[in-house]
Amino acid sequence: MSEIKVPAMGESITEGTVSRWMVKEGDTVNQGDVLLELETDKVNIEISAEESGVLEKIIRQEGETVEIGETIGTLSAGSGGGSGAPASEPAAEEKKAVTPAPEAPTPPPAPDAAAPESSDSAKTASPSARKLARERGIELDQVQSKDPIGRVYQDDVKSHNNQAPAPAAPPASKAPAAPSAPAAGSSTYTKPVERQRMSRRRATIAKRLVEAQQTAAMLTTFNEVDMTAIMDVRKRRKDKFKEKHEINLGFMSFFTKAVVGALKKFPTINAEIDGEDVVLKKYYDIGIAVSAKEGLVVPVVRDADRLGFAEIEKSIADLASKARSNTLALSDLQGGTFTITNGGTFGSLLSTPILNTPQVGILGMHKIQLRPVAIDAERMENRPMMYIALSYDHRIIDGSEAVRFLVTVKELLEDPESLLIEG
Repeated sequence: MSEIKVPAMGESITEGTVSRWMVKEGDTVNQGDVLLELETDKVNIEISAEESGVLEKIIRQEGETVEIGETIGTLSAGSGGGSGAPASEPAAEEKKAVTPAPEAPTPPPAPDAAAPESSDSAKTASPSARKLARERGIELDQVQSKDPIGRVYQDDVKSHNNQAPAPAAPPASKAPAAPSAPAAGSSTYTKPVERQRMSRRRATIAKRLVEAQQTAAMLTTFNEVDMTAIMDVRKRRKDKFKEKHEINLGFMSFFTKAVVGALKKFPTINAEIDGEDVVLKKYYDIGIAVSAKEGLVVPVVRDADRLGFAEIEKSIADLASKARSNTLALSDLQGGTFTITNGGTFGSLLSTPILNTPQVGILGMHKIQLRPVAIDAERMENRPMMYIALSYDHRIIDGSEAVRFLVTVKELLEDPESLLIEG
């Protein structure tokens, strides 16, 4: 018998949450098969079987927090049909399943089997779902599962309970609660709610954002960029660019190049605070905020100062794809020196981004919108304009430095050819 342990997942991660078991107790697995999914602060990690055998016991259930090195289950040695006591037990169960087969036509046992049917259906449900269903008097056969393979989870039971309060009649203790409601109001209608457990990643995001606001002297300065020149370059060059590099020429490569050029002029914004020291970073690993299913993640484009436009676009596209398919590695998320976030993709016109600590600066992009602009004292034109925002840590960055940094970004973007020189 071998133990299934939580593997080491990087020095910054010490624990995780069992998100979902992919197999049930008694299931036969082969070496390399995925046993469960573990949710961490940054990424979800699949834990695979190190050898073939039978999943003998699940020690830590879904939703439980586990630490690195902790045993969360046991696996019997050998391939499902091989020798060994554990393997023979499933074989015996299979024999039992085959033996009663001739008795199946007998009508009388059918009604009795209907009662145990709920316990059989419970085999396709997580332990926490079974427990909650028993507590609420819900038949698992009636619960609709959102899982592709039909397994019932705790959230499915909760949703069933909220959508169909009628089955709550069996528990006698809940019946008196109904009369007490009309005494307080004129209606007996109970407004539906749904309670969901906050994912570990979402909880970590919440914690870090609050810490950033509490520990940093955060301030935001704004400016606006005339996107006419960039849009003109993209219009003229996008077809040849895609033909040559097999990737679209987007806005992010221009902004990444402009940020790198500005960081070289204002190195304090590419730094972090370590106690009473300021650590100035002589490299440019730019984090690009990406919206994923479970919240915002910030994968990092490494050595952005050494990359061309096509390389930046490919790197961002690859990281975004991995973020949305939940396949980012820890190495993709660690060590950024500055972050760019684009709320404009969702229609945001203006915002104040929160620092991605321990970084001391973050640039917010926004929606491009046609606005009337004074070209000179005589002329007005409608131009594609974008508001940009720099949030910074005032502890080491002075306001004048932040303003000049943002002006530099603006100037580089409004003269795209200069990015070839400044970058």
